[in-house]
Amino acid sequence: MSDNKGPNFLEEIVANDLKTGKYKSIVTRFPPEPNGYLHIGHAKSICLNFGLSQEFGGYTNLRFDDTNPTTEDTEYVQSIKNDIRWLGFNWQHELYASDYFQQLYDWAVVLIRKGLAYVDDSTSEEIAAQKGTPTRSGTNSPFRDRSVEENLRLFQEMKEGKYRDGEKVLRAKIDMAHQNMHMRDPLMYRIKHAHHHRTGDTWCVYPMYDFAHGQSDAIENVTHSICTLEFIPHRDLYYWFIEQLGIFPSQQYEFARLNLSYTVMSKRKLLQLVNGRYVSGWDDPRMPTISALRRRGYTPESIRDFCERIGVARRENLIDVGLLEFSVRDHLNKVAQRRMVVLDPLKVVLTNYPEGEVEMLPGEDNPEDANSGSRDIPFSRELYIEQEDFMENAPKKFFRLAPGQMVRLKHAYIIKCEEVVKDAQGNITELHCTYVPESRSGSDTSGINVKGTLHWVSAAQALPIEVRLYDRLFMHEDVADAEGDFKEHLNPDSLQVIETAYAEPALKEATLEERYQFLRKGYFTLDPDSTADKLVFNRTVGLRDMWAKESKK
Repeated sequence: MSDNKGPNFLEEIVANDLKTGKYKSIVTRFPPEPNGYLHIGHAKSICLNFGLSQEFGGYTNLRFDDTNPTTEDTEYVQSIKNDIRWLGFNWQHELYASDYFQQLYDWAVVLIRKGLAYVDDSTSEEIAAQKGTPTRSGTNSPFRDRSVEENLRLFQEMKEGKYRDGEKVLRAKIDMAHQNMHMRDPLMYRIKHAHHHRTGDTWCVYPMYDFAHGQSDAIENVTHSICTLEFIPHRDLYYWFIEQLGIFPSQQYEFARLNLSYTVMSKRKLLQLVNGRYVSGWDDPRMPTISALRRRGYTPESIRDFCERIGVARRENLIDVGLLEFSVRDHLNKVAQRRMVVLDPLKVVLTNYPEGEVEMLPGEDNPEDANSGSRDIPFSRELYIEQEDFMENAPKKFFRLAPGQMVRLKHAYIIKCEEVVKDAQGNITELHCTYVPESRSGSDTSGINVKGTLHWVSAAQALPIEVRLYDRLFMHEDVADAEGDFKEHLNPDSLQVIETAYAEPALKEATLEERYQFLRKGYFTLDPDSTADKLVFNRTVGLRDMWAKESKK
């Protein structure tokens, strides 16, 4: 899991627990709440939990924390399972907190009988006031001293649906003067008359996360319950419930969550972007969700590599999104098929090339992979090159095409610009060039000095495609630290659509699974929006980190 870094602190903990015989095997769990799509931060947790169990010969459970029926959806459940499988992991058991609703209810009754839980009629505002502050002790609820018999009856009536939402709650009876405010008689159950996506209308009382989480871990014999740092204050309560119930002693450990520059990781904020139509959906390629990264062309290998590179930290920090882009760029360079695509076409006519003739030239699919093979590329009298690859009044170190200047066309011939053709308004409409017949790629051209190589597409055989150029979703590096509404910092240029670009015909065979490098332009993938009449390609990442270049300026 950490071959190039040495063991992280969690690996050391697990290794020591197994060595000392504390546990015979390791069991971890990934416990997503099905109230949104997983994002790159969850990918780190997935890699950590599943990676640890794989490394030490244990297993990982997938357990959905479905304790809030008003925010959950089966769509989210399915997307979460798809994302985990796509990342390359498999769970031992698919479980749900709702599987344990009866057991959790029974355990709540046990705590009531032990005098450690009571039904409270206070409002949410009154309970918040009773909690006090970090520097001032809380005050007891006027309902704290109800008898065990009365609490049992009221809790049963809550379960039977005799009370409205918010009318009563069940609280643990711990210590209203405790230094940890989470231990000041925390809520265990609340009333919610809402349809649950798995249990239907069976229940109208639902456990709070803090009561359901640790007990679910104990039921599954989870040895190492790994959470992010915000759960450190919850740890005392996690152990208190387990100790009072006398159940399997799962252990909680915390690590720093992933914070990534130029984006947000809050599911609440991501939902605002979706509902407000700032993006096209959870899988909009500008989003940090796993499904969006997949649609954009990221590979599971690149995301796992990224998670490995950032490691497991004990302190919060902001990770540069450039590192994520480096990981995908590094992997795609090894696996992407090379293709030539012109995004902003300028026509070139080879005046000395035979009219009507089409020549098929070989081009390797991937120079990084000797077994990748090659494809045939049509070459003809009329071609397209990029507008930016020609300059009429070029500076001395401009090594692309200019009047009287020569360049090589990739996989083809050396050409020389002879004439610039313009319209009545003075706009350049096409270039007239000549080609050097004996300069075909692979031939000996030692007598001709050419410094530039351009990509191109044969005009007659060009495949029209749509290209979507994605960029950072936000302008601000640390969105959480930016002033005002986070949506004010959205990048207005995060998506540029080129409705008609021209590709070599080999891209007709493009698939959703394949990755492509458009020569000199970046890495791209086929989008699911594609149809038989119009292929759509998303830019995954450029060939170089342009943002780093801009920041240096």
